[in-house]
Amino acid sequence: MYAIIEDSGTQIKVSQGDVVEVDLRTLPGGAEKIVFERVLAIGTADGTPAKLGAPYLTGASVSATIVEETRTAKIRRAMYKRRKGTRRQGAHRQGFLRVRIDGITG
Repeated sequence: MYAIIEDSGTQIKVSQGDVVEVDLRTLPGGAEKIVFERVLAIGTADGTPAKLGAPYLTGASVSATIVEETRTAKIRRAMYKRRKGTRRQGAHRQGFLRVRIDGITG
């Protein structure tokens, strides 16, 4: 069984036991579980037609456990303007959560 969920504008195809990366968020009270309720579709591998939402399926959810909170590799950027003597550098590391999918309901 698989599900397609939406998280922060990104569509992710997940199955039970998968470990996926989602955007970092603050969780109330240091919770260790996340429930994704924006489920776009649920399907099975045996070829039966998938259930599609318009845009979301009502009553469907995907539960996950937080594995770790980490950051991506450093991304460097540089700005240069010719003939002006202007050069600037900067760097950025995006934070994200790595979660393990526990179950798909719906």
